[in-house]
Amino acid sequence: MTSTVRPPAALPGTDTHTGTASSTASGPVPFAVRLRGLTRHHGAVRALDGVDLDFATGTFTAVMGPSGSGKSTLLQCAAGLDRPTAGRVEVGGVALEGLGERRLTLLRRDLIGFVFQSFNLLPSLTAAQNVALPLGLAGRRPSRQRVREALARVGLADRARHRPGELSGGQRQRVAIARALITRPAVLFGDEPTGALDSTTSREVLDMLRELVDREGQTIVMVTHDPVAAARADRVVFLVDGRVAGELPCPTPESVAARMAALEAGGAGGAGTAGGMGAMGGADTAGRTGAAGATGAAGATGAAPDAASSPVATATTTSTPGTSSTSSSPGTPNTSGTTGTTGTPSTTPPTSTEGAPNAAGAAC
Repeated sequence: MTSTVRPPAALPGTDTHTGTASSTASGPVPFAVRLRGLTRHHGAVRALDGVDLDFATGTFTAVMGPSGSGKSTLLQCAAGLDRPTAGRVEVGGVALEGLGERRLTLLRRDLIGFVFQSFNLLPSLTAAQNVALPLGLAGRRPSRQRVREALARVGLADRARHRPGELSGGQRQRVAIARALITRPAVLFGDEPTGALDSTTSREVLDMLRELVDREGQTIVMVTHDPVAAARADRVVFLVDGRVAGELPCPTPESVAARMAALEAGGAGGAGTAGGMGAMGGADTAGRTGAAGATGAAGATGAAPDAASSPVATATTTSTPGTSSTSSSPGTPNTSGTTGTTGTPSTTPPTSTEGAPNAAGAAC
């Protein structure tokens, strides 16, 4: 008899956001993944230190940060591959804490897809057999039509009988993505999915990931070190020392590179944890003021590091009620209640969330 996982009650004390909701037995789920107070210690090392994040259904989020910032640990805990020391993880409306190994395995199989940098394909199996493997291991016999559809989604319908050694690096990664999608997961996690690819092949894979989000409403969370890859996402979340150090909606390669340079130089351009969440009065990544009206270091002048050093100096966040909207451009006043690069104050008072994480990618 197959074990089932019952969704828990919704998290207390959180706001309601709109989004393209997936469905479970308990109704629509606007967030594919929710993290609250996520902490992971390895001895004296705090790999994650109280992370609060939401990933709205049908959005593409990139996670970046200096080496050792906790990016991969965040992905592994969110995907149920590692158990956090403390905190709460929800995937598709189902809480992971307290699940036994069998129930956690069933949840990962049904709700989570994971793509690794190294592909992890079995060389003796064809592309079609590799794609069908997760369902076969679960005791289910996938139809040929379902496997063909999964390969067609990644543009490899004509490579079903090829083995990994007969495919290019980009094609092998597409097979790995099709394998992750065969169970129709609530979220697809990618740990440096383009890290082993050349620039042309990487662009092709990123184009495909973007299309999965835009055309099919797939939720994707991707760790990357590449500003070009991160710029394909709806937003970039930055981690430093296991904490959220800010977010960047509507990223460009230039703005992401500038923000990373600031963080690696000592965090001069990144907001603190509260700023990244848009709460506690801290400034978020665009430099807008938080609930208590305090302005972040970048927001005091409106010249966030990405705007100051990038030819693309516009950052716009469009949110549902209860979230804030920000824009900033060189030489013009912004509208967030901070001061633009010319030193001219704006006229519109700021708005912000009341302590709720910024969950969805901006409408760029």
